[in-house]
Amino acid sequence: GVVYIAPGDFHMVVKKENEIHKIRLHQGPPRNFCRPAVDELFESIAETYDGSSVGLILTGMGSDGKEGAKKIKEQGGVILAQDAETSVVFGMPKAVIEAGLADEVLSLEQIPQRLKEIFKVQENAKRDV
Repeated sequence: GVVYIAPGDFHMVVKKENEIHKIRLHQGPPRNFCRPAVDELFESIAETYDGSSVGLILTGMGSDGKEGAKKIKEQGGVILAQDAETSVVFGMPKAVIEAGLADEVLSLEQIPQRLKEIFKVQENAKRDV
């Protein structure tokens, strides 16, 4: 797997161009007082991918990620949220949990193993097709 991190002051989105998924950066207006904003990324993922998406909300201030998590859920994706005990600032995960959008609430230590399990199931499902 590969992890991409949005640089400061840029939103990161995923776009499908000529059947290829590409990451794009832009400096649109802040959302939820944030740039980069999780909502911007999650909404682009929901628009670009089918229900195979997984959104992960980690520690953070405010409610950024809640609207994007809703879009991923509407497309059949899965949302994981970090628990209060292991969050430094519980704002973002709390907003997603209270909105009823989190499929699972996990400690920071549990998240890597759960992601491995989810992606292994998805990979096996692709092989069965």
